[in-house]
Amino acid sequence: MEMVLTGEFMNAEEANMRGLVSRVTEVNETVNEAVRVALKIAGYSQPVIQLAKEAVNQSYEMGLESGLLYERRMFHASFGFKDRVEGMTAFVEKRKPNFTDE
Repeated sequence: MEMVLTGEFMNAEEANMRGLVSRVTEVNETVNEAVRVALKIAGYSQPVIQLAKEAVNQSYEMGLESGLLYERRMFHASFGFKDRVEGMTAFVEKRKPNFTDE
């Protein structure tokens, strides 16, 4: 609110401190860091990533109780995925999962 009403700008560290950005990098490392994060996300089950993104996006439009219910429904929806079984099995067996996006 303060920024909107005063028109004052903030630097990257302050934006990070206020939770407006997920991370701050050196200018010359921005693309490398973005690619590193993208590759990590790409290594996970894509259907599950889509559910997670949907849950986060919906949380901006809901209250806490509705958001938690929606998140639980997305979690239960993941039970139909072969990747959910693979992920949980790999976790129990302490190995890296082999996701097939199914």
